[in-house]
Amino acid sequence: MGAGGWPAMIRRMSTPPAAPASWSADAVERFARDVGGSVRADAWGPAIALGADALPDGPFAAPLSDFGLLAVTGEEAAKFLHAQLTNDVEHLDAGVARWAGWCTAKGRLLSTFRYWRDASTILLTVSRPLAAAQAKRLSMFVLRTKAKVADASDAHAVFGLAGEPAAQAAARAFGLAVPGADASTSAGGAHLAGLPPLPGAAPVPRWLLVVPADAAARAWTSLATAATPVSGAAWRRTEVLAGIPRIVPGTVELFVPQMLNFESVDGVNFRKGCYPGQEVVARSQYLGKLKRRMFLAHGDGAPPEPGSDVVPAAGGEPCGQVVLAGPDGAGGFDALFESQVAALEAGTVLAGDRPLALGALPYVLKAID
Repeated sequence: MGAGGWPAMIRRMSTPPAAPASWSADAVERFARDVGGSVRADAWGPAIALGADALPDGPFAAPLSDFGLLAVTGEEAAKFLHAQLTNDVEHLDAGVARWAGWCTAKGRLLSTFRYWRDASTILLTVSRPLAAAQAKRLSMFVLRTKAKVADASDAHAVFGLAGEPAAQAAARAFGLAVPGADASTSAGGAHLAGLPPLPGAAPVPRWLLVVPADAAARAWTSLATAATPVSGAAWRRTEVLAGIPRIVPGTVELFVPQMLNFESVDGVNFRKGCYPGQEVVARSQYLGKLKRRMFLAHGDGAPPEPGSDVVPAAGGEPCGQVVLAGPDGAGGFDALFESQVAALEAGTVLAGDRPLALGALPYVLKAID
């Protein structure tokens, strides 16, 4: 359905989308029904199936019910997060958006975040099924620090936007400026956070729009005037094509950040102070060539599940795991997977019984010292 057809669908609805008081599971179900979609819960989370799984030409948007949000407040919020995450938070200015990971003491990623701050709060996007448990676990480390961690997922709705017209529509609706790829803007409880673009001959800029739950219907009605609706699964494919990993329930504690190229997308700061797993992460960086990396590939059939094995076509033990995958809308999928580098050098690898055809990542891997 083109962008012009979607406003007409809204006009034909017997009732406009309701303004949910929260973004709870029940509210998401009602919202999905109101806009002609449904919630499809799978190993990635509760994604809204709406519009196409194929990525259209022109601007598009997706409600991201599989994204949650953590909010950290207090006068020492930045100090607290700086001691927990792989990236610099103490020197995070308002208007900047960054990637960060949160690791175990063994350097394995518990989560990956896109994070930014407004005047009073540091906000971190997270896989929705992980949000409550991770807010609780982070809170255990606050101790006497003047900071508070909250799962803000029920209080906010998250949307993915691609293309300048979609961002301009969101900006007009909420009094925001349109930020660049590594920037953010905030006003009246609404936020636009930039993302790496969807690669191509003409890269398509992307953003996350975060609004209070009771503004979700207004946000979507505004987006519908400027963008084609796509499913949450289609949006996940944009993450894959941009080469950005996202930890979900099936991949918790599987990977050291460099296994997912996280240092190459500026998700790790090697000059900051200590954080859980810092010694392991630093050792991976400075003690020789990394033997495992993340790759981009295409395959046939339905997307493989997160954490499922990748195996050499020639046989033998698994050489890696699927990180993130999304349907291409034409019977295939694109995926990010982590693997032993030697296995890729030796030949084809499989996700299940399906060959993975390697593609090119949209960034250059930083050298491991």
